[in-house]
Amino acid sequence: MAGGRIRATILGFAAALVVFAVLFSLAGVDDLVSQLTNADLRLVALVFLVTLGWLAAWGFSLRTVLDVLGVSLSVPQAFLVFTGAMFANNVTPFGQAGGEPITALLISRVADTEYEKGLAAIASVDTLNFVPSITIAVIGVGYYVTEVTLGTNRRLELALVAVAILAVGVPTLVYLGWQRRYRLESKVVGVVTPLIRRVATHLPRVPVPTAGGIERRINGFFRAIERVATNPRGLALALGLSAIGWFCQMLGLWLAFRAIGTPIPLSVALFVVPIGAIAGVTPLPGGAGGIESVLVVLLVAAPLPSVTEPIALAAVVVFRGAVYWTPTVLGGLVTGVVGLRSRRSRT
Repeated sequence: MAGGRIRATILGFAAALVVFAVLFSLAGVDDLVSQLTNADLRLVALVFLVTLGWLAAWGFSLRTVLDVLGVSLSVPQAFLVFTGAMFANNVTPFGQAGGEPITALLISRVADTEYEKGLAAIASVDTLNFVPSITIAVIGVGYYVTEVTLGTNRRLELALVAVAILAVGVPTLVYLGWQRRYRLESKVVGVVTPLIRRVATHLPRVPVPTAGGIERRINGFFRAIERVATNPRGLALALGLSAIGWFCQMLGLWLAFRAIGTPIPLSVALFVVPIGAIAGVTPLPGGAGGIESVLVVLLVAAPLPSVTEPIALAAVVVFRGAVYWTPTVLGGLVTGVVGLRSRRSRT
């Protein structure tokens, strides 16, 4: 299992490197290096500062959700655990989908709580983060609709259609899933229980769980999700913190363009950052390569005559360098320390 995960991660990073190589060659390596070497380092430092603001806001959102579930984390612990969550997302294929099981284990060890509560908490935070992102993107769409003739820009038109589909489709699916949650829970138990038991029989030193034990854990996960969804105060606070985190990311992209000497309207960042984040669901670890490509395409397609491909890529490199590598480095350290302490406690 671990070997398969490592191979998938290595292949994912190899694919990301290929995407970056193509992206850099199309934009021109010399032009890109020239833009980066002339960047204002003080503004680059501000990009990293607002990145910490984003991590703090979403870390506090995770703390809020855990509090609703009766799990206590201090403010510093919440920040560090969330950086660990982002590390897991950034080094596993399919982003959040691949990182959530690892994050749940991290939460359970730091907070000394059940694994299913940790999984429910991070799944709830990831779901709640979608609401402000698509809302802000719709606001950005309003800017484009008033400023751009869509018929002349096919790429931009497709991006706007994607926003519209997500704005309607995802909330609809969530609502339908919530209305049928007990039926969904029953189906999950029926499918997952034999699968887990079958896998456990092939793992050394791992006892095969009983069907009843697996069902209790799955029921615990769904009850935890239900507690979060039916707590209006907790939901409102988590959504507000999520919106703050998204704004910090958008501010980071805006500052990145100022750092390389080509300012853009903040309204452009409102639109492109949430759409770029959609590429995080690709098999590339943390969306590396995919998110950068989408951002560059959208920025070049925008009505910004001064933004060429080298300029767009340079700003995206500064922005994504902060957003990707800050939590990857900090979160990697946190995950390593927690794993080391866990092994020591078992010996």
